[in-house]
Amino acid sequence: MREGLARKVWLLCLGALLCGVSSGLDRAHRRHMGLHRHRGERGKEGQVLHRSKRGWVWNQFFVIEEYTGPDPVLVGRYAQDKVLLKLHSDVDSGDGNIKYILSGEGAGTIFVIDDKTGNIHATKTLDREEQAQYTLTAQAVARDTMKPLEPPSEFIVKVQDINDNPPEFLHGPYYARVPEMSNVGTSVITVTASDADDPTYGNSARLVYSILQGQPYFSVEPQTGVIRTALPNMDREARQEYDVVIQAKDMGGHMGGLSGTTDVKITLTDVNDNPPKFPQSVYTMAVSEDKVPGEEVGRLKAKDPDMGENGMVEYRFLEGDGMGVLEINKDSETQEAVIKLKKVVDYEKKKTYTVKVEAWNPHVDPRFMAWGPYKDTATVKVSVEDADEPPVFNEASYNFEVEENAPEGTVVGQVHARDTDTANNPVRYMIPRYTDLGQFFGITPEDGVIKTTRPLDRENQAWHNISVSATEIGGHHQDSKVRVNIKVKDVNDNPPEFATNNEVLVCENVVPGKLIETVSATDKDEMAHRQYFQFSLPPEVVNNHNFTLKDNKDSTASIYVMRKGFSRMTQDMYFLPIEINDNGVPPQSSTQTLTIRVCSCDSKETILSCNVEPFILPAGLSTGALIAILACIVILLAIVVLFVALRRQKKEPLIVFEEEDIRENIITYDDEGGGEEDTEAFDIATLQNPDGANGFLPRKDIKPELQFPMRPGARPVANSVDVDDFIKTRISDADNDPTAPPYDSIQIYGYEGRGSVAGSLSSLESVTTDSDLDYDYLQSWGPRFKKLADLYGTKDSADDNS
Repeated sequence: MREGLARKVWLLCLGALLCGVSSGLDRAHRRHMGLHRHRGERGKEGQVLHRSKRGWVWNQFFVIEEYTGPDPVLVGRYAQDKVLLKLHSDVDSGDGNIKYILSGEGAGTIFVIDDKTGNIHATKTLDREEQAQYTLTAQAVARDTMKPLEPPSEFIVKVQDINDNPPEFLHGPYYARVPEMSNVGTSVITVTASDADDPTYGNSARLVYSILQGQPYFSVEPQTGVIRTALPNMDREARQEYDVVIQAKDMGGHMGGLSGTTDVKITLTDVNDNPPKFPQSVYTMAVSEDKVPGEEVGRLKAKDPDMGENGMVEYRFLEGDGMGVLEINKDSETQEAVIKLKKVVDYEKKKTYTVKVEAWNPHVDPRFMAWGPYKDTATVKVSVEDADEPPVFNEASYNFEVEENAPEGTVVGQVHARDTDTANNPVRYMIPRYTDLGQFFGITPEDGVIKTTRPLDRENQAWHNISVSATEIGGHHQDSKVRVNIKVKDVNDNPPEFATNNEVLVCENVVPGKLIETVSATDKDEMAHRQYFQFSLPPEVVNNHNFTLKDNKDSTASIYVMRKGFSRMTQDMYFLPIEINDNGVPPQSSTQTLTIRVCSCDSKETILSCNVEPFILPAGLSTGALIAILACIVILLAIVVLFVALRRQKKEPLIVFEEEDIRENIITYDDEGGGEEDTEAFDIATLQNPDGANGFLPRKDIKPELQFPMRPGARPVANSVDVDDFIKTRISDADNDPTAPPYDSIQIYGYEGRGSVAGSLSSLESVTTDSDLDYDYLQSWGPRFKKLADLYGTKDSADDNS
């Protein structure tokens, strides 16, 4: 590095010297040419113009970048007689009266000037990559007056480049892809490095590329940086990614140059260079005979190491006896061949099947067609496994017919099922009850014969859809079911009847011969071809003079009027019996009654009314008036009911008694008294009503208009014990009271009176009377009554002894 720097300084000095010589000659020449020009120039008014004499000329100066010496770098100086790096003016006599001033880019900071000598120095290290040149202005002025002695002039200081920047890969790291099996020299990617040094000066920025890692698979062009394949038949399946390191070196790759590196990750992309391959040549699979079509039998896969569509594999059958019962599909996710059951297999019929499967690539690269066929084959052997299968009916479903009303036990039909297994177990039949809720049919378990259990009615249920189950005896008791449809055949067992039962309305003023109704019939039985209903009048009404019937021969009949002059007052309803025959086998007939009502009509035979009520009502009383009368009656009844209800709620006793009525008080005595004759035990005056002392009781229902005076001397003494006189007085008062109501009032007293025929109810005297009872029987009642027997028995004994 030091030798290179010294060489650059020597070259720089030599260049500066040559520039100084050429600039000096150029300055002399320009001075000479300027003198002549000044002499030849004149002003517009004849004056001669003089150009001021220029004492010095500026050149380009050079400073080496990145200089790190101890002293400031001398940029340059100027002398009149020789070319040196010195700035000096011609007017400078060396007495120090001239001052040199420097201005411009970096003046005073990067570049400084000696104001006495004009020497310019660089005070800082310069970097060409930051700024390649600086423009400065120098001027000489008088030191004392600071007046310019010469016009200012510009000069350029250029920073001389050195190789101080290594190459850089600005876009690294790089990622590239190249197809596998590419030819040698196939371009992969171009890498580019940049150098911040000056490309126009020396070899500092001249780069050379080389490969440090990735050989022998790849190479790089030294001048362009293009990476190319270096080996043929690179296989992605063997190795897919490569890490390559590229170096860029300046100075043309010579020793001493700076370098930089970058990483390049190269991936080999896939091409279809591998055919599919089965790992095995023969595959064995098994399927049970009870499997249904669509179920999976097995899988196999051909391996293809290629990727994407290059690795896609399709499968197909080429040959084999199993192509009719097997089918092949592909699982798009796993790329496997899926073999499924196409038809039901039967172990008893065929036990093995064989198919040949081919795997092939749908996308083939023509460049590699010569490498061989992109397909492979394998053989698949499928064995059928025996399974305990349910019995199989001879038919998928059965259809039988039976006549309605057939007697119990009539044979409907027979079903048959067999066990297809090798064991060939016997089969038993039954009818599931949920398919024959009415239990109309039964089946023989051994032979499957279906019979009726009771007569059937087609009009109630025309079809019976039942199931029959067949179960093998032994094994796993497998069973199967079959549908049995039983049609009940019709028998003409229902008589015909009117299709509708509507009344026929006829006007009172109808004319004879008028058609008033067309009747039709219906029959619950099925109508045979060319079968129709016949209508006729019964013999007892054939000669009636009111109506007649005509059979239309199309299962309808017309009813005509035979006379005129119908009257509702005389008869408002007629009943016409009609006989209907269905002509079936056996024939059925019935007599239906047609109701004919007479109605009131206007002159245009428009029916006005068919009711008889208007004739019962008085003349001139309309229906509206009748409704109004009925409404009034209902309102009056409601008022009466309401009045009665209110009266019952407000009913009160007729006689007003004070709350303190003495008769409502209960008098309790603890003294039993001396019987009915004892009058000293209580005061009889408590039975007297104080309110009735004046001779009458107030009534609530009648307002008294006169006072009934009490008879003199009638009031008993308060302490009187003559109850008979008291009661007779009260009765007399009540009978003679003119304010009393016309009905009797109940007078209740608690005194029994004298001489009661009931006698005394007291038991006090019972102990003094002789008892007629014999208590000897108590002796036979046991120990519990012994004491009682001894008590009374002892007394009796004492009496007897006395």
